[in-house]
Amino acid sequence: MRLSCLVLLAFSLCLHAEKKQVFPPGAVPAGPYSPGVLANDFLYVAGQGARDSNLKYAATPEGNVRQCLNNVKAIVEAAGLTMEHVVYSQVFLHPTVTYDLFNAVWKEYFPKNPPARATIGTHRMPTETPVQVNAVVVRDLKEKKPLQISWYPKNMPIAPAIEAKGRVFISGFLGRELDGTIPEDPEKQMKLAMGRITDVLKVAGLDWRHMVMTYPWHTAKMPRRALDKVYAGYVEHGNTPARATIQVPYLPMDANVELSGIAVKDLAQRKAVRPKNMPPSPTASPCVMAYDTLYCSSKAGFIPGPNGGIYTETVEDQVRMAMRNLLDGLEEVGMDFSNVVATTVHLDSIDDFAKMNATYGKYFQGGVPPARSSLGPLAPVERKRSESGQFPKLAEILVIAVK
Repeated sequence: MRLSCLVLLAFSLCLHAEKKQVFPPGAVPAGPYSPGVLANDFLYVAGQGARDSNLKYAATPEGNVRQCLNNVKAIVEAAGLTMEHVVYSQVFLHPTVTYDLFNAVWKEYFPKNPPARATIGTHRMPTETPVQVNAVVVRDLKEKKPLQISWYPKNMPIAPAIEAKGRVFISGFLGRELDGTIPEDPEKQMKLAMGRITDVLKVAGLDWRHMVMTYPWHTAKMPRRALDKVYAGYVEHGNTPARATIQVPYLPMDANVELSGIAVKDLAQRKAVRPKNMPPSPTASPCVMAYDTLYCSSKAGFIPGPNGGIYTETVEDQVRMAMRNLLDGLEEVGMDFSNVVATTVHLDSIDDFAKMNATYGKYFQGGVPPARSSLGPLAPVERKRSESGQFPKLAEILVIAVK
């Protein structure tokens, strides 16, 4: 009897992630989050800005990029890993830091075996940092396998995709031709981006059924209707990947859409998760479970149902509602906020950063808070109710959780 209890206890413990906070010397988080979180096979690095340990910025954009990447490196090395272990990164740039300048410095940190990467323009970020970089890092370097695409430029300091521990991390691909031409038709631009992802999936022996998370970033020149119309033609209704669709002011090389994502190798390990109060969607599952990891679509403070929409007018209440909506997905697979290892918070205005933190932090008290990226993608909207009584979106949050 005692042996049986011990076996059951050991099995129960195995169902919970090996979760550890990584906090390098001198790190000063700007909110209730961890600089890094080790969870099972991966390290999740929070979005790092360009301030040094004295909370100062460099005198030049190049110096700020270098300090930002040094901050990422400090977290990676505090976990006992190296920059070569990085498999995926998202880079957010203010207009004061150009794409070419960032790449020039990036090459110094990834002289060989670079990760997959998405690069996105952003209106404003916390502490007025001009650049922010987050990362996913695999613990075992032998598990990192770059994929080669025949048409992919050989001189790019970014891998088109990286396979690691049964997952494929896919770089951001733009809605433009290989010669740089951007079609006038937004739907054609979206088809080009979707086609690039399709090519990557084919090389990995996969297809769109294997996608578990997608990140479509788009500018005002890519209407959401056109984006969704094309996207829905590639995915299975009701069994779609989780998704975070964010409008931004600009993208690299004047593109109007960029698409990045994560796929799972074993379809038997993929399951779309939909709370009972959410109908099937042609474009996004609320969450997708892949191996031990739950990827959840970004959620705002909306009320689901026939009279759905956002009705609360403070960022605190909208963050509270967004977290409630995210909890629905977590609970469907027996998780809660203690399982969350990484989040991204999109704010209408960075001026609401402290208010967001005050509410957000209440959900991660007493444990290891997740790594986090925080952004103000666009200039703030006019805050007034519509004729139907709905209020503009002030906050949107996505989470990644590990069991």
